[in-house]
Parts: sequence; C-alpha cells; structure tokens
Amino acid sequence: MDILTFDKENCERIQAVENSFGPSGSPLSKPGRILMGEGHLIKQGRRKPEPKVFFLFNDVLVYGSIILNGRWYKKQKIIPLEDIKLEDMEDGVKLKNQWLIRTPRKSFFVSAASYEEKQAWIEHIEECRTSLLQGGGLQPGSNFANSWIPDQAAYKCMCCFKKFTATNRRHHCRKCGFLVCNKCSRHRALIDHIHPTKKLRICNLCHKDKEDDTSRLRGDSTGKTSSEEEDVAASSDEEEEEEVIQSHTQSSWLDSRLRTWGNTSIYVYPKPMHLRP
Repeated sequence: MDILTFDKENCERIQAVENSFGPSGSPLSKPGRILMGEGHLIKQGRRKPEPKVFFLFNDVLVYGSIILNGRWYKKQKIIPLEDIKLEDMEDGVKLKNQWLIRTPRKSFFVSAASYEEKQAWIEHIEECRTSLLQGGGLQPGSNFANSWIPDQAAYKCMCCFKKFTATNRRHHCRKCGFLVCNKCSRHRALIDHIHPTKKLRICNLCHKDKEDDTSRLRGDSTGKTSSEEEDVAASSDEEEEEEVIQSHTQSSWLDSRLRTWGNTSIYVYPKPMHLRP
C-alpha cells in the first residue's frame, strides 16, 4: 500500500471513530495523528466491571461506553499519552489480565480477554508514548491520581469503621481513593493535578496529613477546615450508567510494515510523517 493510500485510509478510520461518538464527542482528526489500534477492554467501574471501547492513537488514548458495537459510543474520554503511566497488576478476584492506567485526573483498572492481548495493549501504549516523548516538545506527567477502591471492596468506612448503610453512604476520597462515610469526608481541598481551582472531597486522614504538612512549613497549626461546598463535577464521576454488555472482540492493530490492519499482535511504530520518504 503506498503512502497516499495509507494516509487516506487512516483519515477515513479516524473520521469513522469520531462519527461513532456522535455530536457529544470531541473532534479526533488532526494532521499527523494515526490510529494504531482498537478493541474492547473491561474497565473497573465504581460499582462493577464494565465493557468499554478503546482506541489507541499515536498521541492519545480514547475510550468510551458502548451503545451499539462498531456503530455508536458515548461518554468519550481523551487522555494524552504523555499523561499516562501504566502499572502491571496481578489477577484479581473478578478481573483477570489486568493493569492500571494512571492519569493526573483519574486512575483506573482495565483487563483484557487474554494475557497476550494485555501484553499487546501495554506494549503498544508504551511504544507510542515513548516515540511521542522522543519527538520533543512534551514532558511526561509527574503527578497521578490514586485509583478508587470499588464499592464492593469495603462494607465499612475506612476511617471510622462504621458500616455502610442506605443512609450511611459510601464516598471516595479524591486524594487517596479510600471508601469513607460522609462524616469522615467533609473536608475539601485543592488537588492541582485533578482540578486546578475546585476543592474536592478528601477524607479526615488526608486532611490531617495536609494540616501536618502545613504546620511543619509554617511552624504552627491553623486548625481551619476546608470549604464545605459540594464537588458536583467530581462526584458525577461516581455515577456510572448501566452498560450494554457486549461479547468480546479481538483487538485490531496496525502493522505499519505492510500498512494494513488486522488481529495480529505484531506491532511496529510507523515513522512520523515528516520522516517518511
């Protein structure tokens, strides 16, 4: 396949991905962007594991919820590859072949249908990220959000150990990711890498650590608490809609040597456009 044909098909594939998210999705087409791979992975939601569609480009990772497989997706999320850090994880009780995707705003567990597919995703993302950073002009992220502990992992508040009930609800500390009750998470604080201006819910333990750090810096203790305003935008991430369960489809990857797509795990990062012959 010649370069012009490859570029044309790549643009068509990216446009198809963009269209599949409908008007609520952000534009994905841009000069130099290449669609490297796509497939379904299981993402650990707050309440349960959920199927998501993932698209790997040479500069961003895009994922969303599945409405109609191959045709319609929603709740598009775009993560710059320079802001991603991957951590391999052992198999859990419910999730097998899993790893952790860490970003400044949110970190989450995902799992693949097989160990081979898991390794393919990790290798492809790492290779794209390395090539992107080597291109210059971008710095890797240094601050990452902690992953949230799933609701079903704790039946007691991880601060006061009172049992969760219909009235004593679960909340997540935005700093450490622990499950805590409302009484133990009334403080609010700025967490720059999650949101630069909005004060987010933190637990009593993180608030105490913050006060101790401030006291060490100032040489005294202020005893002041954070604002009690509700972090609506952050809490909206806790509410996950019901997803349509889809059967697993094997991920597809770009074989840049042949400039073809398929279910192969062979992966060679294509040369940037300005270095092509």
